[in-house]
Amino acid sequence: MAKVYFSTWNGEYVNNAGKPEEEWEESAYNLPAQYDDNRDSKAFIGWDGVALFNADVDVIRLAMEYAAQYQEYSEACGRCAPGRWGGRILYDQLDKIARGEGEIADFNHLKEIGKSMQVSSKCEIGKTVPNPIIDLMTHFEDVFMDCINNKKKSVHYDSEVSYIAKITAPCSDACPAHVDIPGYIEGVRDLRLDESLKATRQTMPLAHVCGRVCPHPCEDACRRTNLDEPISIMELKRIGADYETDHGLGFFHPVKKKKKSIGKKVAVVGAGPAGLTTAYYLALEGIDVDVYEELPVLGGEVTVGVPEYRMPWKKYEKDIEAVKDLGVNFILNTRVTADMMREFETTYDATMIASGTRISKKVRCENERSEIKGYWGAIDFLDWVNLYEKFDIRTPKSVQEQQMLPADHVDLTGKTVACVGGGFTSMDVVRCSIRAGAKRVVMIYRRDEKTIIRNTTYEEYHEAVEEGVEFLFYSAVNKINTDKNDVLKSLDIDKFELVPDPNGGRAQLVKIEGATETIEFDYLIPAVSQSAELSFLPEEWELDMTSWGTIQTNGKDYMTSRKGIFATGDCEYGPMTIVNAVGQAKRASSVIARYVQNGGEITLTDDEIMEDHLRKMKVYDKKEKVTGWLAGVPRANSEVLDVDIRKYNNDEVNFGFTQEQAISEAERCMRCYYIAMVAN
Repeated sequence: MAKVYFSTWNGEYVNNAGKPEEEWEESAYNLPAQYDDNRDSKAFIGWDGVALFNADVDVIRLAMEYAAQYQEYSEACGRCAPGRWGGRILYDQLDKIARGEGEIADFNHLKEIGKSMQVSSKCEIGKTVPNPIIDLMTHFEDVFMDCINNKKKSVHYDSEVSYIAKITAPCSDACPAHVDIPGYIEGVRDLRLDESLKATRQTMPLAHVCGRVCPHPCEDACRRTNLDEPISIMELKRIGADYETDHGLGFFHPVKKKKKSIGKKVAVVGAGPAGLTTAYYLALEGIDVDVYEELPVLGGEVTVGVPEYRMPWKKYEKDIEAVKDLGVNFILNTRVTADMMREFETTYDATMIASGTRISKKVRCENERSEIKGYWGAIDFLDWVNLYEKFDIRTPKSVQEQQMLPADHVDLTGKTVACVGGGFTSMDVVRCSIRAGAKRVVMIYRRDEKTIIRNTTYEEYHEAVEEGVEFLFYSAVNKINTDKNDVLKSLDIDKFELVPDPNGGRAQLVKIEGATETIEFDYLIPAVSQSAELSFLPEEWELDMTSWGTIQTNGKDYMTSRKGIFATGDCEYGPMTIVNAVGQAKRASSVIARYVQNGGEITLTDDEIMEDHLRKMKVYDKKEKVTGWLAGVPRANSEVLDVDIRKYNNDEVNFGFTQEQAISEAERCMRCYYIAMVAN
């Protein structure tokens, strides 16, 4: 909700002209009335209307400056005359009126051109730029006519007014890394795969990874969903990355790295997605980066947690090499200590903590103890699966003995495995267990099938079902049963049901008395969540922490309560998706780059401030009726490895699109760029 003087946003009509401010009707939308901590907004104008926050707004110049953004961003596809030329005509005519040289014919021509663009432009940006301009012309016609009839300039034509604009799209807004999704899709459509990859790497360096294991929230915000099915956005992302890798080409960085170091140094703790992203964008700025990693390999949980069949190491290695290509220095097998952190503070200009969450949380059932043979935390389990499969690193004797392994790797032949969870980690556990030879694999989950799909992906869940994983929904482990040698033998499993709230509230999960079942298992692998291990933080720093035991930041610039110490990724927020970690780290790297160059000052760019406003406003409207496009064009589906083959090996399951499929799918994109602008 925002107090407005006037608004037409998303079809609303609020007009508080002549009313005292305390009686103003509020907008129903979260419009950016306050731009930042130091500045109020005068107006907001965008694809879906306009909002004025006070009466002192030059509506003619506002419309003119908005039309100018159409030229500035040059995002019209150029495939139609209204889109190619209409925006220029809008600007020229509005400028003519604003400088006091307009005629009534110009005003009428503006309406005609605007309506023509709305109806006949091929791309969304051409259709929507006229929307707020026509609103202003309709509701403030008297202001336009005053300038035209009296041949005078608009009220603030020569004044210093700040107009700040940003281009967005529903999919890009929903992406935590704010990737230019229409841009990289267009690169695929035009077979300019180098340009596609450059568009991705503007904000997302791990194109191989996020083209394979991203939960793709962008697809939930694809306007094509309102017509038929969303674009297969994630799979199109990997096209450019695979092209670069498969053809042995050099790295398509979004910009050239500065030739010389600028003399600033940053330490990064952790070489997972957040650490790699931080290092990548700092290095592009000419900042020297040292990355410290406890594991013997780079890549964090994507390396040791995400299985080879989902994320082939050779592909991820290319994402890592792209970071190395910029001169980033990696120090492996190094567990950072509190003394090292103290030293970092004096030897580096800033420090980024991106250490992740690598402690498996407990199920919280009776008799749950780590000493039980057959009780195996998900993180440790996946470590040894992936270290062997990807690097031929053998499971040590201590783990073999504790987990009763018959070999120097994770071999579950003939065993029964229960996993408690409902997210990506649990999916990795159960599907790896199938490949390790287990005769029965069961996931125990307190909620339903719909929720587990929402927590992971439709594809991940159904591929697991195909491979033979069983799912016990509305279930939870009550007790672990062992024999006299403390070996796990069975689990007591409670059953639950959803009981509707008679008052219309949320249904409650209620235990079904007498329905507890005892099932024999050899292993229980908890994968309910992870926590951060932060003992390396100096106690005297007294960093602010969240109630979840993670490092607290304000979520905008990612600096902790100690100056110069930043945190992103799982250690800041708790277990999150890869793309969320990347999105945080991209923002933080931008802040750090300015911090080390500007004497320790924390600032956000206008682009980042606008990014935050648009996220609050919600760019995607799931109720919007999309017209002008042919519905029923089927979504492309890439081929996957046959289930009877894949469950016995770790070969990549998804083959990706063929060239024909990729182009066909890219052509389904409606290129939904929008422009938003604030006047300060």
